[in-house]
Amino acid sequence: MTECYADPGEPEAAPAPPLTQDGPRAACVLCGKPTEYPASLPGLTMCPVCEWQEAQRTACSG
Repeated sequence: MTECYADPGEPEAAPAPPLTQDGPRAACVLCGKPTEYPASLPGLTMCPVCEWQEAQRTACSG
């Protein structure tokens, strides 16, 4: 049986989002804070904190 342990250290950096310098930012679908993503980006957008927390929750759900 393989056990999964979450690393309590610093979170790894998320892949670089498609950033633009101007225009409104999309709101995080979980907390509502502005994200690094433009508002025109389709799909569910999350801020870096919520992305990391979601990754931690799903890491061992396997």
